Amino acid sequence: MLARRAPLGAAGCGRLLAAGLRPLLCALSPCWVTAGRQYPSLRVAEPAKEKRLVRKEQRSSLVVRRFIACPQLARTVRRCLQGGADPGPQPVLLEFAPGPGILTRSLLDAGFRVVALESNSDFFTDLQSLEDSLDGQLKVIHGDFFRMDPLAKGALKPPAVSSDKLFETLGVAAVPWRADVPLKIFGIVPQQLERNRLWRLLFAMYECSSIYRYGRVELNLFISEKEYMVLTAKPGKSKIYQALTVLAQLGYEIELLHKEPWSSFATTLKNGGLAIPKAGRLPNDHFCLVRLTPQQNLFTGGLKPSNASTFIFMVKQSFAKPKSKLMDRLNSWSLDNSDRLLKALEIPKNAVMCNLYPEDYKRLFEALQNSDLFAESFFHDEVLASTRTMNL
Repeated sequence: MLARRAPLGAAGCGRLLAAGLRPLLCALSPCWVTAGRQYPSLRVAEPAKEKRLVRKEQRSSLVVRRFIACPQLARTVRRCLQGGADPGPQPVLLEFAPGPGILTRSLLDAGFRVVALESNSDFFTDLQSLEDSLDGQLKVIHGDFFRMDPLAKGALKPPAVSSDKLFETLGVAAVPWRADVPLKIFGIVPQQLERNRLWRLLFAMYECSSIYRYGRVELNLFISEKEYMVLTAKPGKSKIYQALTVLAQLGYEIELLHKEPWSSFATTLKNGGLAIPKAGRLPNDHFCLVRLTPQQNLFTGGLKPSNASTFIFMVKQSFAKPKSKLMDRLNSWSLDNSDRLLKALEIPKNAVMCNLYPEDYKRLFEALQNSDLFAESFFHDEVLASTRTMNL
């Protein structure tokens, strides 16, 4: 019985996972008992069916997913999501790609109302069984968080999903940007195309589109340590201080909640099994649970959702040559009054792009907005082309 086992440490979780996820799951009793609450046991797919499923996913998306499979890690994440909240009923939480639902059960036990967004048909079926055993505390939707609101024409077919329909299901109404956070979201970002996925979320936040039409939605994401270092880099570190850094630090309050060895996570493998990946698959040793809360004062001064795309591409162009001088970049934009502009902003004439602070870029953009020589059409073609690529 699982309830009689001693608590597992991170190393213990890793050893169990190293033998494959199936032995861990098969150790569960007919009902998973957690703090007095009984849940239906997790159904593990037959080996042949499981292999067909994994191979089908790999052919269609080439995305290797990772899951929380250790109950101790699930409890740690749950405490992070509670964030010091008082005991009792918790707010609604959207969990995307929950997989086997280990965290889902822990959240339900803590009083969260959970909406699970799952694209894998086997996991979806298991989660539906759990939903049927509860009284409205869990809602399961067939969908993929990173295929939300695509620009493709026509009716959306799962796993593509509409944010409007999703928020209607959540029962969450839109609130003003400066209001409290209307919704918490949790998920593990796939490592394939991880940077693209972060960029897409950033675009949506600056433009107040998709999930951000409803307010300052809070993201709680497991991302690679490599990307976390980029998000939190300081000016002057030219190799990791990038356009993504500037825009993320301006747009989000970034908080590191937890670091976990990647060996604690289960993953789908090409042979059809579920286990930890081999050493060397990732560029670092940890996943970072990061809370990204949109800044309440983001849209002040000249920055607005309507011109945010222009600001984003101004920053991206500035980092095309991160060690170039700001003066040279301004001259490339045909600004004849560059000296006067930099003096007004109190930025040295010899300033290098990768040495400017995020706030400097925002002040520069606002000053350019007020310049008669600056035209947003300068970035127009690049804005449209990149936005299409991000959303297809």
